[in-house]
Amino acid sequence: MSLLSIYLIAFVALEHLYFLILEMFFWTKPKGIKAFGLKSKQFAEDTKVLAANQGLYNGFLAAGLVLSIIQENNSFALFFLICVIIAGMYGAYYTKQIKLFYIQSIPAILAILSLLVNII
Repeated sequence: MSLLSIYLIAFVALEHLYFLILEMFFWTKPKGIKAFGLKSKQFAEDTKVLAANQGLYNGFLAAGLVLSIIQENNSFALFFLICVIIAGMYGAYYTKQIKLFYIQSIPAILAILSLLVNII
């Protein structure tokens, strides 16, 4: 695993750790409401359990990516990066917010490309 791959994977992991924090702890706060473009404070309150669960899944993605770095396991990294890409595509498609694809999927795609260049 190259240094570039490690940096890119770590960046994606940090993004998902940040998403965990936003979704689990700031969903009903102004920062979370603004970050996710929520309709209202009441909507945020009504959906905070769902958001916390979503945040937990982002934490699992981050943990898997960190583990792949620690173990220098390209297969693990590819699996979790592909999961991130799919999540970003799904989110962008169903929310009609292309920025989700750019924020979530593009860094993961770059990390995969760096891994593949290193493997070949």
